[in-house]
Amino acid sequence: MFRPKFFTLLKRSTRSSVAADITAGITVGVIALPLAMAFAIASGLPPERGLFTAIVAGFLISLFGGSRVQIGGPTGAFVVIVAGIVAEFGYSGLVWCMLLAGLLLILFGLFRLGGLIRFIPFPVTTGFTSGIALVIFSTQIKDLFGLHIETVPAEFIPKWTVYFQAMHTCTPAAAVLGIGTILIIYASRRWAPRTPAMLIAMLATTAAAALLHLDVETIGSRFGELPRMLPMPGNIPRLELAQLKDLIAPAFTVAMLGAIESLLSATVADGMIGGKHRPNTELIAQGLANLGSAFFGGIPATGAIARTAANVKSGAQSPLAGIIHAVVLALILLLFAPFAKMVPLSTLAGILVVVAWNMSEKQNFIAILKGPRSDRLVLLLTFLLTVLIDLTVAVEVGIVLSALLFIRRMSEIANVSVITDAVSGDVDAAEDPKAFALREVPAGVEVYEVEGPFFFGMADTFWNVLGKRRKDTPVLVLRIRHVPAIDATGLHNLRQLHAQCRKKKTALVFSGVAAQPYRTFKQSGFLDELGPENFCSSIDAALERARELNQKGKKHV
Repeated sequence: MFRPKFFTLLKRSTRSSVAADITAGITVGVIALPLAMAFAIASGLPPERGLFTAIVAGFLISLFGGSRVQIGGPTGAFVVIVAGIVAEFGYSGLVWCMLLAGLLLILFGLFRLGGLIRFIPFPVTTGFTSGIALVIFSTQIKDLFGLHIETVPAEFIPKWTVYFQAMHTCTPAAAVLGIGTILIIYASRRWAPRTPAMLIAMLATTAAAALLHLDVETIGSRFGELPRMLPMPGNIPRLELAQLKDLIAPAFTVAMLGAIESLLSATVADGMIGGKHRPNTELIAQGLANLGSAFFGGIPATGAIARTAANVKSGAQSPLAGIIHAVVLALILLLFAPFAKMVPLSTLAGILVVVAWNMSEKQNFIAILKGPRSDRLVLLLTFLLTVLIDLTVAVEVGIVLSALLFIRRMSEIANVSVITDAVSGDVDAAEDPKAFALREVPAGVEVYEVEGPFFFGMADTFWNVLGKRRKDTPVLVLRIRHVPAIDATGLHNLRQLHAQCRKKKTALVFSGVAAQPYRTFKQSGFLDELGPENFCSSIDAALERARELNQKGKKHV
């Protein structure tokens, strides 16, 4: 169950693969530097907490994870959640959220829930990812333009109202640096795609601000000096039981989002390298990483899709690249932390604007809008709830709505029909040798066919049709060859039908029972109640059974 890829691939390492991993690790470490600080600041925390996360969680995810090339650390998806937790419970509350989320992720992996993540509907993941991107963008306007605002409202619409009211306080130098950062990143990616565009933009704008003595807010002016090493582990704040209960819901959100994000990232990586990750091992590693991040003063971590893709493109062969990436960040923290205080906050805001644009899922968003109406509804509702209310509510409502719409869709394709009077001339035996119209129905026998999954969503359809059957029918044949599955409600309906048939002295015969319904009938005892001889493998056998019952005048009781 828990089989980290690092230890599996360690035995296959070669000198060339190790060299490739070192090169990729250094590249991704450099790329991760500005992002780690930017995500922490956007979450309302000092920049070093993002670096602690990238180092500790990034190391643990690569060491114990189930993907060959996954890069872990702080991501944009967590910004909104972390900012909300910190605002309501403080950093101590966030630490306990990470501890609880870490334990939940480990349990998810131990109980083999990694495969279930793929059942979250695509419109839901696209909706909340696009919503998070818009929320991240909206949180960066103050620093991007250097607006002088005492307190920025947490809610989306009031926040933008305050922004528009404060636009006259814009700091031109900050706006130039922020917009310049965005332009440098896109220019670098277009003309020099192999270079670390975000780091180049950060260094260029920081140098410009320092050389020109621009009066802009920097990391140093807001947060002071960055520490040059990791803190000692284990400084866990005390928490009251009542507070712990309040943190269960946000901790579950952190765990679910971490699971979704990491497994999506691992799946994307699989497509790029032609590999296959171990989802349950990956979840356990994510849990260990979040526990480690909590002990070392970090923030929640998960698999980072953009950094993982950069890792693959840089030639990574194994999880060693992710470990090197964490070591590189630790060395940068040790050697260059004093220079980080010079980085303008508008620069980091510009980097996050690019991150928000990249994670906006614009192409998938547009594609879903062109698809079925039900998918559009789920997408837009999840998106709006993420932006205007809360990510947790958005995901819950999106999944429930998707399930309800799916049930309705299944109900629409399910069908129950009487086929006793089918005309033989309507069907060509060469096209469908099993066609019922080619059979001769004994007198006094009624045949009905059920198509589609027999579940609670089609109960009304079933009784609307079966309720119109003749009262004096000696034998009722129910053809269910196209029923792939049946649930408890469907089984209950069949038992009710059986009870009605017994009262009216009508024999009930089944034709063409598929594997799952047959197992259900057998396990529930329905097979014995009706008699195994009344479950026939084909319509011919069912009609022959009906003919026997009719001729002998036997009534099934």
